[in-house]
Amino acid sequence: MLYRIDPILRPMVWGSELWVLSGYPDRVSVIASGPDKGLNINELTSKYKEEFLGCGPYSRFGDCFPLLVKFLDVHAPLSVQVHPSEEFARERQGLHGKTEMWYVVDAVPDAELMAGFSKDLTPQEYEVRVADGTITDVIAHHRIASGDVFFIPPGRVHTLLPGAYIAEIQQASDSTYRIWDYNRPGLDGKPRPLHTALAREVLDYSAHDDYRTHYEPLKDAPVQLVSCEWFTTSLLELDSAYSMDLSELDSFVAVLCIAGEGKVECATGVEPLAAGSCILAPASEKSIRFVPSVQGFKVLLCHI
Repeated sequence: MLYRIDPILRPMVWGSELWVLSGYPDRVSVIASGPDKGLNINELTSKYKEEFLGCGPYSRFGDCFPLLVKFLDVHAPLSVQVHPSEEFARERQGLHGKTEMWYVVDAVPDAELMAGFSKDLTPQEYEVRVADGTITDVIAHHRIASGDVFFIPPGRVHTLLPGAYIAEIQQASDSTYRIWDYNRPGLDGKPRPLHTALAREVLDYSAHDDYRTHYEPLKDAPVQLVSCEWFTTSLLELDSAYSMDLSELDSFVAVLCIAGEGKVECATGVEPLAAGSCILAPASEKSIRFVPSVQGFKVLLCHI
């Protein structure tokens, strides 16, 4: 069985988010078709347990689906922010931490994003720069184009800038500490809260040589982009049909289409898939086949 997901559109002060797969409690994805139509993803997880998530993932996450996958359409800068680790968020707030990655689906010419400090900082300099509005002067700028990948671990300062269209894969968490928000109001006209004191405790103040994730593109074969304790993401760009053995995976597979269109097949069903949509293959499926249309098919594959 392949599960199609109803997307959730969220207008934001900086643009919009399209949540295509979410176990986050406040905005949980709903199944769009099939015998389980109308169940949300956490109810589906509770119903099928290891058969859906996989034995290892279910032992870790229980009935809470562990991922949040979305597209970000950026028309104004996001807040300058940082995410806490799982341990810090649980200890201080009783919440999940947040590890995430970005895949640049598209970008206007000369588009940039910001990630990581451009020089080593101290907590004291951080406080001064937040107070006088110069914190963005010490965050590294990165020119971006379609296909670029950035991994954002807890502690890494970051923000997206106008002209970027991003696929984001992350823990099912909204633990975000805003450091700077350009003194602008939210959509409700009220100032959005800042969390500069909490951010001070979790920031990685060291500058690193390279913040990009590098990989060698391939056609008609998966390329692993990111693997961490919370998710593994691979890129699959197809001009011809491709079959994948899932028998040893012990995880669901989320299939996120980022370009083109095609169909996804398994032993129990077939689903069409076009850019901007997502389907799920449960852990019980032992193989999956991707059939691109004549213009090709590019997907991100995510599992635990």
